[in-house]
Amino acid sequence: MKYKFILICLLGFLGIKNMQAQETSLTLEEAINLALLNSDESKIADTKVNTAGYEVKVAKGKRYPDVKIAGQYQHLTKVNADIKLDTGSDGSGTEPDISSVMFGQATASLPLFSGFKLNNLVKASKNNYEAATLDAKSEKENIALQTVSAYVNLYKAHKTVELISENLKSAQQRVKDFSAMMENGLLAKNDLLKAQLQESNIEVSLEEAKKNENILNYSLVTTLKMPADTKIAINDDNFQLTLINEENDSIQRSDLQALLYRKEAAKNNIKIAQSKYYPSIALLGGYVAMDVKNVLTVTDAMNFGVGVSYNLADIFKAHNEVKVAKSQAEELQHTIDMVQDKIMVEVENANQEYNLANKKYDVYLKSEEQATENYRIVKDKYDNGLVDTNDLLEADIDQLQAKINLAYSKADIVKKYYELLNAHGQINTEVN
Repeated sequence: MKYKFILICLLGFLGIKNMQAQETSLTLEEAINLALLNSDESKIADTKVNTAGYEVKVAKGKRYPDVKIAGQYQHLTKVNADIKLDTGSDGSGTEPDISSVMFGQATASLPLFSGFKLNNLVKASKNNYEAATLDAKSEKENIALQTVSAYVNLYKAHKTVELISENLKSAQQRVKDFSAMMENGLLAKNDLLKAQLQESNIEVSLEEAKKNENILNYSLVTTLKMPADTKIAINDDNFQLTLINEENDSIQRSDLQALLYRKEAAKNNIKIAQSKYYPSIALLGGYVAMDVKNVLTVTDAMNFGVGVSYNLADIFKAHNEVKVAKSQAEELQHTIDMVQDKIMVEVENANQEYNLANKKYDVYLKSEEQATENYRIVKDKYDNGLVDTNDLLEADIDQLQAKINLAYSKADIVKKYYELLNAHGQINTEVN
């Protein structure tokens, strides 16, 4: 029996340690950094930047010469050939036996002028790379804001469970007190039933709150790529009201800056389309070696020169391509104007929402104090027989709701603060 007791204690201790290992304390800043490091959305954004970087290298590579090597060997069947060869003064000689041909060639072409196409291809790819980098930065701002929202929602769910659990304890104690009073003939059964009904309702509310907390917790740990059984513990210190909304007119929206770079790339595309109006000039060079068996052997046949090509049809075809490129550039300019107006509205809205959240907190703080005092007064009157059970239970529910509203409003201030930072494009700057 002694060893069995020790074994049970050991297993219980290990179970407690395992539960503790599953619970992880996580600050809001840590959650944001994990999302930026591990989330699939963040990795996709980084991959797009890498792709744009490779496209710059591809564009630069088109400036380098093209070098081609080709070789052939052909075995010939009986050949009927009329070969004009000097067979001697007497006209005697034999027709050569041509049974195979070998041919080797190396050519190199270096573009000298292509209507400024290559330079503009490189410039366009660089502008697109800068745009992709800024798009990734903008996407990570949104990822950070989504993480803030998920973190705040989990905190709200956690506080709801905590407050309802406390309220349930009070309701259970009330039922015990009412049961004792009814047994002593001091309380009607109907009042006990009302207290029991409220206890049951609170239990249902608690189970729903726990379910919501579990779902939100699982969603967040999945996004952050943490173990699925991780229980995130959120400390109230993460929601201390020490945030200061300094008047800051600086707007550093990466999505707008990305559009400006794409506009520059569109200008480069216009010049690329216009390059077809010009001829192409290239420096050419090569080497040829050939062996026609029993007839001809050529080695060290070097050649070099300049090649010029001009497609006359491009004069007509390029006209519409230029129009398309100009129309795309014009479309981007309209998009930039639209986004600029949208950003100004978002900034103003975020500022108003943040100020409203602070005002709501002040109101809910007073409401919580009033609800607590009201319950104390109603409870005192109930104990003195001045109010009925309905008034007591109603005051208790009002007190619980006031506490939940206060907790929610505190979390909303943090959320609205980060939404304001996001409107200015400064979430990740603030976190870092």
